[in-house]
Amino acid sequence: MTLLIWFAALALFAQLASIAFVIAVKLRHRKRESHPTPRPPVTLIRPICGLENNLERCLASSFKLDWPVYEILFCVARADDPAASLARRLMAEHPHIAARLLVGEDLFSANPKMNNVVKGWRSARHDWIVMTDSNVLMPSDTIDRMMTRWDSETGLVCSPPAGTEPENFGAHLESAWLDSFQARWQLFADATGFGFAQGKSMLFSRQLITHLGGFERLGEEVAEDAAATILIRSAGLKVRLVHEPFPQPLGKRDIAAVWKRQLRWARLRRASFPLYFLPEIFTGAALPMAAMITLAATGTLPLAAPFVYLAAWYAGELVLARAYSWPSGWRILPAMLIRDLLLPALFVTAWFGSGFEWRGNAMTVADNDNTRTARIRQAVARTRDKAREKARALVAARTH
Repeated sequence: MTLLIWFAALALFAQLASIAFVIAVKLRHRKRESHPTPRPPVTLIRPICGLENNLERCLASSFKLDWPVYEILFCVARADDPAASLARRLMAEHPHIAARLLVGEDLFSANPKMNNVVKGWRSARHDWIVMTDSNVLMPSDTIDRMMTRWDSETGLVCSPPAGTEPENFGAHLESAWLDSFQARWQLFADATGFGFAQGKSMLFSRQLITHLGGFERLGEEVAEDAAATILIRSAGLKVRLVHEPFPQPLGKRDIAAVWKRQLRWARLRRASFPLYFLPEIFTGAALPMAAMITLAATGTLPLAAPFVYLAAWYAGELVLARAYSWPSGWRILPAMLIRDLLLPALFVTAWFGSGFEWRGNAMTVADNDNTRTARIRQAVARTRDKAREKARALVAARTH
């Protein structure tokens, strides 16, 4: 019983201490951050694929950024994709912003998104490149906030999504997962010097990525954010996060789709970072609450102890959500509880099975057993080797 008491106490301490730490970091940096100087030209790459919630609003935000010089490259795999028509209309409505629509894909990885955006990377006019998913709403100071985080030890700046504007319970569940749970732990990891990328919004230096072997190296993992994290860390550099994540307006969400999305991300984390994935079984309130209920049922603690414990646990999350202006109304509380009850099942399911679906594409994290992916990996290796040879030749030419 003593072990259960210690486990529940340590879990609650980790919950509340991580929340307090993240809020303190946010308040400290809000006072210290200043506008980056200089403000170099930037290429914004936005992959698009089909119509989704708030798509027009999110893509339109691309044209309203407070940055002196930037271009927008919309990347789509098929010319008949309905999102392409929307992009064309938005470009016509904002002729004062340099923007292009690039159509087609170059099959070099197992990741359809990377196969779509590689043409944007190659067509970019500027050396600073921001890649932002189509369902992210870009605040006017997006580039400002990303550039502010860049320093001499940085190799990549990114932002996890903050789920906002939920309109049904499924969206509240996704918000509870994205915000006070995932974004909180990502911000905590960043503040402790161990940040990792998330592919929703990423700022790259093209010169740096070229030096590290080229854009194609982001296709060496099924998830580009995992590949980017591995690549940047292997170079002795850090992945930084913006201090306030960019919003992803959710609208309505299907609960089954929320589960599938979380399962996809969990399997990708398990495949790319298995040692870091293992401790996830101890996150959330499910296991500590089971310990508290056991202690109360055996008379070790009062019957009211589990309810007091639960109140303290979620009070911390509500304070965090309000500090970041994330959804924090009464509907978020049952969503947080359901999320935590699902976390153990998510962890177990992520270990058994490798398949998932992304925007209609059947994919797997067990790529070595997939003939198509094995062929892609060989193509990636050839492309990487050629990039390295070109980089060596360039260095040799400069030394002479």
